[in-house]
Amino acid sequence: MCQEYKHEHQDTKKIIDRMSRAIGHMESIKRMIEEGRDCSEVLIQLSAVRSAINNIGKIVLQDHINNCVVDAVETGDKVVLENLNKAVDKFLK
Repeated sequence: MCQEYKHEHQDTKKIIDRMSRAIGHMESIKRMIEEGRDCSEVLIQLSAVRSAINNIGKIVLQDHINNCVVDAVETGDKVVLENLNKAVDKFLK
């Protein structure tokens, strides 16, 4: 059951690995900017990072639904569902 403290799901390693790649990509974009690389190249790379982060968000959301939300529905915990609605609203902005 998901609670407000630390918990782990089956996709945690996949999420961490993808986050590490996205962070590395962001560091390389920072170097591109420091080196004065073409703005078009930087924008294309930023778009790739944004896409990677959105995909990470999808994995987190699926993992949350498959674990926390299922548990919440089974136990009648409406707070988890309210929190999910708020989080999805912020994620999609």
